[in-house]
Amino acid sequence: MRSTILTMFAATTLALAAPAAAQPSSVFATAPGTPGAQQPLDLATALALADGASPRLRIAESQVEGARSGVVTARQYPNPEALASAGQQNARVTNAPNGSLGLIGLSQQIDLPMVREPRIRGAEAGVEGSEIALAETRLVVRANVKQAFYDALRRKAEFELALENQRLFQQIRDRIAVRVNVGEAPRFELTRADAELSTAANVTNSARLRVAQAVATLRAVIGAPLPPDFEPVGSLQPPPALPSLVVLREEALLRYPAIPRADAEVKRAQARLEQERALRIPQPTLRADYEREPEVDKYRIGISIPIPIFNQRQGQIGEAVAAFQQATLTAEQTRIEVRAAMEAAYSRYEVAATQIAQFEGGLLKQAESALSVAEAAFRFGERGFIDVLDAQRVLRQVRNDFLAARFDQQAALVEIERLRAADYETRKP
Repeated sequence: MRSTILTMFAATTLALAAPAAAQPSSVFATAPGTPGAQQPLDLATALALADGASPRLRIAESQVEGARSGVVTARQYPNPEALASAGQQNARVTNAPNGSLGLIGLSQQIDLPMVREPRIRGAEAGVEGSEIALAETRLVVRANVKQAFYDALRRKAEFELALENQRLFQQIRDRIAVRVNVGEAPRFELTRADAELSTAANVTNSARLRVAQAVATLRAVIGAPLPPDFEPVGSLQPPPALPSLVVLREEALLRYPAIPRADAEVKRAQARLEQERALRIPQPTLRADYEREPEVDKYRIGISIPIPIFNQRQGQIGEAVAAFQQATLTAEQTRIEVRAAMEAAYSRYEVAATQIAQFEGGLLKQAESALSVAEAAFRFGERGFIDVLDAQRVLRQVRNDFLAARFDQQAALVEIERLRAADYETRKP
């Protein structure tokens, strides 16, 4: 009996040492009446859905259309103004004629080139900035979808590890119960096994909740209608060879859309400043009118010019100067932030790569060896069941940390790809 139990126990511990993706039951719910009918969702499909239905992209596209309409507005000339009036002349003195009066007038404000040209340049800079903002939004949306998708895969893998661990502890607990019933083990071992099983069940439930949260986040990030029973499917690809940090930083500064968008805002602010300064020169208005009186007809042509006495646009020019300075500083701050973001992502990538190398080079083998030694000592009666549980707990923690390091590396890689803007040219609006 003892040898049979020990053989079955060794088999269960070897099951834990096997790869984690070993076909546990799915955590995702299925549609009523269709058991096992989860609809798979791969990363390419998720990205395509986000490209076609993301509200953030639709908002950015509408902003582009609005900016293009702003150029049309900037190119428009002021409308002429027409004046017409009529009346009656009644004599109050001798020899003054009676009769009807009429007045027709037309005025046209002159749109000076020194005002018109910077206004148009500012609107065109707004279009440029909105188009670049659309490209940046697309990069951000795609990066967010990737991060959410890989996070869902990570939580799914964590759930599978926790579920497998719970199954293992259930099998071990059942075997310990048999040993206690036949008098080969003290009841304390069964109590400890029950406690470990309860802890494993709690960990599994927490992992299930994190999976549901990750799937909900993925659904929200995609922004497209998805079936209630979809299941993210995929795997981590081997990380590509990255260039040095210096090269990556230069690529980000040259390609990431936030930087040219900030530069476009600088041009827009500069054009507004030029326009406000040009508006200090009074804008003339040409006038022409025809007046009819009972005895004579009168024709007049003239020009009116506002006199800048009370309003010399000091406030408007000051606001434009401040906006230009703010846009210039914002562009510089954007470069600093992009550079810092690339450095941070590269550091996370390197740290995760180092951790993965440590796990693959020794930690995993050491944890597995420690479990093997504990099992052998338990078989020969040199150690108790608690030592085996401790070794299993260490191995489980190492595997969870290894899983976390792999997905942390993937998350850092997604951030690096976003900052490099690898698909910016092909997806530029």
